[in-house]
Amino acid sequence: MEKSYLSSIIKQFEYYKSLGDKTLEQLTFEEIQWQSNKDSNSIAIIAKHIAGNMLSRWTAFLTEDGEKQWRQRDNEFIDSFNSYEDLIAAWESGWFCFFNAIKPLKDKDLERIIYIRNQGHTVTEAINRQLAHYSYHIGQMVFLAKLLKGEEWESLSIPKGNSNKYNEEKFSKEKDKRHFTDDL
Repeated sequence: MEKSYLSSIIKQFEYYKSLGDKTLEQLTFEEIQWQSNKDSNSIAIIAKHIAGNMLSRWTAFLTEDGEKQWRQRDNEFIDSFNSYEDLIAAWESGWFCFFNAIKPLKDKDLERIIYIRNQGHTVTEAINRQLAHYSYHIGQMVFLAKLLKGEEWESLSIPKGNSNKYNEEKFSKEKDKRHFTDDL
């Protein structure tokens, strides 16, 4: 099971990263920075928070607590990006750190205990925790982008009204074990 878990979880995170990437690609820098009010998070702020969390959680995660002393979490909720390129660089640095941490893992690592704010987690539990956290925030990014783009939004999944066509294509293939992202 572990081998399928590791390969599956990497594909799952790659999928969520691609949703974030495709969302950012559809927006202007001004749209990425839009906030409905001073207490809400823009897409820029959400992306900054995800990157900050990844850098903290996954830097030396097997030997250091996932909440690093150098992390300034509150600053993640202040948009300090000067350009689209700065935002993308931060976004990519978080994902780079994350994938560098989990791709080399072996089955034996999954039951190791690591800490986040002194709370012990198996590596599997930490990965699952972060999958839920990142997908939650990427969903927020997608939702905000859909609101901002309106009819100009390009669907990231099955467009409305195309479910039958999508299912016909899927059921036209032989049964086979594959990850749902293999066809994307």
